[in-house]
Amino acid sequence: VLLVRNRKQFSALGSKCPHYGAPLSKGDAGPGQGQKPSQGGSALTHLGAFIAGVLRGERLRCPWHGACFNIKTGDIEEYPSLDCLPRFQVTVEGGKVFVTAKKKVLTLPPFSKHKQHLGLKLRRASLVGVAALVCAETLRQEGFTGRIIMATKEKHVPYDKAKLSKNMNLKAEDIYLRKPEFLDAHCIELWTEKEAVSVDFQKQKVHFMDGSSQKYNQLLIATGCHSSFLKVPGADLQNVCILNTPEDSNKISELATGKNLVIIGASFIGTRLDQVSRHHVPARDRNATSLQPGAAAKLSAWLPLPFQMLQNKGVKFYMKTELSELKGKDGKVTEAVLASGEKLPADVVVVGIGVTPNSAFLKGTSVGRDNKGAILVDLHMQTNIPNVFAAGDVVSFPVALLNGDQSSIHHQQVAEAHGHIAALNMLKREKQLHTVPFFWTTMLGKSIRYAGCGEGYTDTVVKGSLEQERFLIFYIRDSFVTAAASLNCDPMVSLIAEVLYSGRQISKQEAE
Repeated sequence: VLLVRNRKQFSALGSKCPHYGAPLSKGDAGPGQGQKPSQGGSALTHLGAFIAGVLRGERLRCPWHGACFNIKTGDIEEYPSLDCLPRFQVTVEGGKVFVTAKKKVLTLPPFSKHKQHLGLKLRRASLVGVAALVCAETLRQEGFTGRIIMATKEKHVPYDKAKLSKNMNLKAEDIYLRKPEFLDAHCIELWTEKEAVSVDFQKQKVHFMDGSSQKYNQLLIATGCHSSFLKVPGADLQNVCILNTPEDSNKISELATGKNLVIIGASFIGTRLDQVSRHHVPARDRNATSLQPGAAAKLSAWLPLPFQMLQNKGVKFYMKTELSELKGKDGKVTEAVLASGEKLPADVVVVGIGVTPNSAFLKGTSVGRDNKGAILVDLHMQTNIPNVFAAGDVVSFPVALLNGDQSSIHHQQVAEAHGHIAALNMLKREKQLHTVPFFWTTMLGKSIRYAGCGEGYTDTVVKGSLEQERFLIFYIRDSFVTAAASLNCDPMVSLIAEVLYSGRQISKQEAE
């Protein structure tokens, strides 16, 4: 049990974040309630860090992945957690605090919301794509009693895609965000292997690959992105793979065991694959090219460090170069040819050169899209077409940390926030998106956190030591912090996320 005091009010909650089990009572101690801020009145010290993650007013943020909970109710206030914290009865008698809980409450599985409002009905909501899970749950939590259909071209219920590159030998059901039984219990229909091929917005009807169609009253398009394809000779050879699904993950793991693996692209997906596959591929045979054809290296202030960590494990990087061709024998890839003429032996090639929005099925319609194919939405997640919303990786939306400019941000937490806001506005709640993007991963057992939006940053402030692999980096734009990244420095990024969420600005001087 986690006991929290906010001024003179006590709350007792579950002590672990339901997302990945982060201990909410563990972390670097910061200035607590009632402490004086340091000289200069820094926004950081004004807000203060709880001994666990971050406590600001009635809002508690997890130090690992940024999920937020209301300390009075335990309800979710920020994703990626899909479940609430359990709450317990608290009484104060004779200067002592007593927490009371029934044993069965302590052993109950997580739940999505403490209180449901019933009675609302909008007839039918159709949700295209697996990122619509949070939208469907929110509709039910807020009392929508109509029909909910969630259609996906995949074979599975929505799953944690971040784990596809973290454990290359997995069972799909082990990474499901919700079990099929959960969806059934909440009357959420899941149509698998049901790919949308067109939408008739006038007749409010979605058409699918199998020739069927479905009417809707409210539509959410949350079809995500797919990995971009190579456009070089030999790209169609066997054993040239992309990573989109659990089946892809298992295939890559099986093919790469004891073989020469070449990874095209220096994205986080690529570096995640490097570290996962180190157990399978001999270091002397491993090669990783860095960039897709025509690309130029754009590395953040600290990205060379992860590359150095991987190089120390035997991964070879070929930077500032291009892949010109893949060659093969008997239909299978055998080598990757670089623009320099160097040839890399390749039994398996994994392509990680970015993503493309899954919006081709909307071509020729009046829905607004940008030049990359992302669907344009406002802060209500509303498209330019009535009763049609969009959410997740497939959209471009106004980003507060970019002064309201449209951008696409491909984070699980952002997609979940989108789905939640879309559901509320389907119910005419007139709620605007208010979130701080929060990204996380691990690199060779070390935790990496990132919050904010550093696009277009012009300067950085580094605290700690890159060499000792424990640091915090502030990204500066227009003299103020717009994002922060850390390695092994929890819960600082969660603290900064709360500052940015509050609307307070952190100056470069304060960061220094």
